[in-house]
Amino acid sequence: MTVGGLAVEVVRKDIKNLHLGVYPPNGRVRIAAPVAMGDESIRLAVVDKLAWIKRQRAAFAQQPRQSTREMVSGESHYFLGRRYRLRLHEEDAPPRVAIRGLRVLDLFVRPGTSTERRLAILEGWYRDQLKEIVPPLMDKWQRALRVRASAWAIKKMKTRWGTCTVEARRVWLNLELAKKPLRSIEYVLVHELAHLRVPSHSEEFTKLLDAHLPDWRERRKELQQSTLGAEEWSW
Repeated sequence: MTVGGLAVEVVRKDIKNLHLGVYPPNGRVRIAAPVAMGDESIRLAVVDKLAWIKRQRAAFAQQPRQSTREMVSGESHYFLGRRYRLRLHEEDAPPRVAIRGLRVLDLFVRPGTSTERRLAILEGWYRDQLKEIVPPLMDKWQRALRVRASAWAIKKMKTRWGTCTVEARRVWLNLELAKKPLRSIEYVLVHELAHLRVPSHSEEFTKLLDAHLPDWRERRKELQQSTLGAEEWSW
């Protein structure tokens, strides 16, 4: 649907009220509407919120973003919400990544390693870190929410911080979450696990989050306003 030149994604669900959201990084507009609501009613709802939508989109346009990664010494890279300066070391040994103190991220590679390969090594390290961070959180929140995922996995995603395949009971987490604070990782995980109880973003789903993670809105806002990578990610 297009309203005033603005593309709006409309999804009809078994809900009572219309829900409108504007999402980073580019201000994607999405509406969840009751099944019985007609297009004209949805259009009028968007028109009524146009000023607010434009303010949200303008804020996202000013959101800080990293430049394209060249994987050279001096670049800023993030881990668990903290910024580190990359220090590149060339040595004839297997590649590795190590944190030094509170400010330095050491990347050890063989001489002549390409930029793409350096990035792949760092991303592999991010993946390994998430594989250590997530299991305790998974155990904690599966017990709290009384759900059981059949599996969880990490992958690069360009449209979501996380997703849940309800039918298969599988949870996916975005590799980029390794760069975000632990509370953001926890929020995304809780959100996805909650879908195993309530598949939709209904009032029941909101109440479930309110009961188990009362500050989830604050955490969501922090994640939405955090520095974006050179690639564009949203959730």
